[in-house]
Amino acid sequence: MFFICFAGYLYGAKVGIFTGIAYGLLQFLQDPYLYSVGQFFLDYPLAFACLGMAGFCKDQKFGLQKGIFLGVFGRYLCHVISGYIFFGMYAPEGMNPLVYTLGYNMTYIVPEVILTLILLALPPVRKAMGELKKLALS
Repeated sequence: MFFICFAGYLYGAKVGIFTGIAYGLLQFLQDPYLYSVGQFFLDYPLAFACLGMAGFCKDQKFGLQKGIFLGVFGRYLCHVISGYIFFGMYAPEGMNPLVYTLGYNMTYIVPEVILTLILLALPPVRKAMGELKKLALS
């Protein structure tokens, strides 16, 4: 997720969103899971395109961190909507499908975003990201 957000952060939301769409399509080709056309769009191109929304925060203080949070939240919403509509029947008996999909998708998205933000807070990483941004934009 980081590299799609980082592309958006460096070059803006448009580039980030297109990067996410391309990544989502490649992800589908690599590990396809097709239930329906709607599920395909929500779980692959749209979910990863949301990561590119990090570019909306590119000129803000702590823009990369804010952008990662925004992009990951968008991806999470796409997966939750997909899970509720297309996979809600897999919720344990008696459990609300929305609660099930909210929890299921949190199990992998929340730890990844927490670890990413922790790594970005480390001074050497923060310095390296600043240098990469300068190189990318020069």
